Amino acid sequence: MPTDRIAIAYDCLFPHTTGGGERLYRSYAEHISRRGLTVDYLTAQQWPDGRAPQESEFHVVPVVGRLRLYDEAGVRRTAAALRYAGGLFRTLVRRRRSYDAIIVSGLPVLNVFAARAALLGSRTRVVVDYLEVWGRRQWTEYAGGAVGTIAWGLQRLAVVMTPVATCHSQLTAKQLRREGFRRSILVSPGLIDGESPHALVAEPASPPYAVYAGRHIPDKRVEAIPAAVAHARRTLPDLGLVVLGSGPSTPDVEAAVAAVDGDPWTQRPGFVSQVELDDLMSNAAVLVNPSRREGYGLVVVEASAHGTPVVLVDDPGNAATELVEPGVNGVVAASASASDLGDAIVQAVRSGSQLRRSARSWYETAVQTRTVERAVEGILAELEIAPHTPTGADKRPADSEEGPK
Repeated sequence: MPTDRIAIAYDCLFPHTTGGGERLYRSYAEHISRRGLTVDYLTAQQWPDGRAPQESEFHVVPVVGRLRLYDEAGVRRTAAALRYAGGLFRTLVRRRRSYDAIIVSGLPVLNVFAARAALLGSRTRVVVDYLEVWGRRQWTEYAGGAVGTIAWGLQRLAVVMTPVATCHSQLTAKQLRREGFRRSILVSPGLIDGESPHALVAEPASPPYAVYAGRHIPDKRVEAIPAAVAHARRTLPDLGLVVLGSGPSTPDVEAAVAAVDGDPWTQRPGFVSQVELDDLMSNAAVLVNPSRREGYGLVVVEASAHGTPVVLVDDPGNAATELVEPGVNGVVAASASASDLGDAIVQAVRSGSQLRRSARSWYETAVQTRTVERAVEGILAELEIAPHTPTGADKRPADSEEGPK
């Protein structure tokens, strides 16, 4: 029987909550388990009262009860971060001899302090996975002057305390260096998990439409899309818009639609089922995501799997642009202004079936190399933990900072 036991610490678990981090850490748990290792997923309760969900490949360990993660403005609540960190600390103190290693999410940053303090002097190795790393200005814009400055200071301290760091973009690796990290950084080659089950739709729906899929929060700048589509409609008069999701910025999105008289050509169905999402994504002429901040950019991968080109915005905090090869799987706009974003939409839509084929081809190449499988192999190699069962997977480790961009 295998003896190696790995813990993964994150306050959310997919599919009880959704998002890039939730999908990533669940994938980590599944892939590590398939190597014959025992995995405990240390999380907050997100299910009805009673027993934790019985997963087939890993153990779910609730370390704290239900949390209200975000406030009305979409900002993560400090109280929730403190409660989870406290629960994580107590659990790890009780289990300090149970784990060979723990993978801790660096967001919220209090997780790092809880794990390091609880496991001090134990044999458990700590890996901190950084979905994003922010500078002081980003923190103060997100959480306000006082709270943001404190959060930035805690982040810098946590970065310095991190023994093994992993991240998912060259942008985050550079930010780790900027915030004081001096050891080797494991930069994952990508976060693709499995082959695409989607058939390529050679031609988009007629009339064509642009789609946005995700939460409505200030950093996503969803409210910039209606004016951009209105600008694009000067060239493509039958272009429509489908805005999926909702959130604190939804009233701003609705106001932006009204400001350009966009109700006749805009649909806002909110969150939809996976089947509906796949259908809308596959038939869209373009996926538009004007986000100013992304730690990886899973939306690029998901759109390319459908053969749908993407339009992103060039921004210093947007690591998703690292995944876009202009003219191959999308277009990067110079800014989120109506003219820049609108012109990029026109370019993507006019490129038609050729860009759709090349976007799908980009994905089919990426799915062989930019995978969660390889990221897990890199972490286990760094920890010197060998799989107990053969996987047939690509055994090359995750890339260094100087790896593919």
